[in-house]
Amino acid sequence: MTTVSISSATIAHAAHGATEPAFARGAVGGPRALLRLEGAAVLVAACVAYAQLGGSWGWFAALFLVPDLSMLGYLAGPRAGAASYNAAHSYLAPALLAALALLFAAHALWLAAAISVAHIGFDRMLGYGLKYGTAFGDTHLGRVASPRASR
Repeated sequence: MTTVSISSATIAHAAHGATEPAFARGAVGGPRALLRLEGAAVLVAACVAYAQLGGSWGWFAALFLVPDLSMLGYLAGPRAGAASYNAAHSYLAPALLAALALLFAAHALWLAAAISVAHIGFDRMLGYGLKYGTAFGDTHLGRVASPRASR
């Protein structure tokens, strides 16, 4: 017979509707560290691709944070915010840009795809993952502490 132990923190977390495992909140090391290193590798690879495509670094800097405008969706609530954030921070968005670039032979779309991939890699390197509809800090990479909580 197997015994299952559930902590009060796990129960409290589940009561708030979060789907993230309790052990992932604030976790360091292991898979979380590996996922952050992967984000860094994606950022570097996208920057190399951008350079090989001959993109302007001025445009790169100007457009790098554009995907973060999707956070404005949080003005409509956490579910809408998570949906808009995830739409802009999933690798599906730059994959669509790359497909359109290939289809229409549009060099600018290749550059936009590279910038988008770089942005996503940067966010993942910092620990900002795809969002759950419960709160901005609830991500697939674990709980991101709010600036207020770290003071």
